[in-house]
Amino acid sequence: MASFFDLRRLKLRIGEEFQDAVEIELEPIVLAGQRYVPVPEKVQAQLTVDQASSGKVFRLRFDAALYGPCFRCLADAEIVEHLDLSEYQAADPGNDEELATPYIADERLDLSAWARDGLVLALPEQILHKPDCAGLCPECGRDLNVEPHVHDEERLDPRWAGLSALKEQLEDAS
Repeated sequence: MASFFDLRRLKLRIGEEFQDAVEIELEPIVLAGQRYVPVPEKVQAQLTVDQASSGKVFRLRFDAALYGPCFRCLADAEIVEHLDLSEYQAADPGNDEELATPYIADERLDLSAWARDGLVLALPEQILHKPDCAGLCPECGRDLNVEPHVHDEERLDPRWAGLSALKEQLEDAS
């Protein structure tokens, strides 16, 4: 269920500001096929609306925590983000997409969609359970954080067998 703020209740004059504490419902986010769950699902946020002569400036501030698998080893990872988002809506945007926020429809501000998009954009490139996560062994699949190891035998990709034979012939000939 999304969280909305009804803009019709605002009667701001130019230069006036409205502030309110709002509750935003966050939905799970799927990244790289993995599901990241916000805990708690409902977060407290600070909404500010400034009335400018040309339109409204919206600001949303909140903290969010996501839980899900580490990109490298699949251990439980937690990401905490402190967000400070802003959007602008011109009084008469016309067809200019830069002057209109996509989060307003029928005089309602979609706080959940705005918060979700801001959160996704703030996430690191890779979600890791710790910054120096070693990941999983590509040979045997064991967790290198728990059991660091190397494999002694070098496995040759069968597609390179012809070149290996040629290399051996050249080494024998010299």
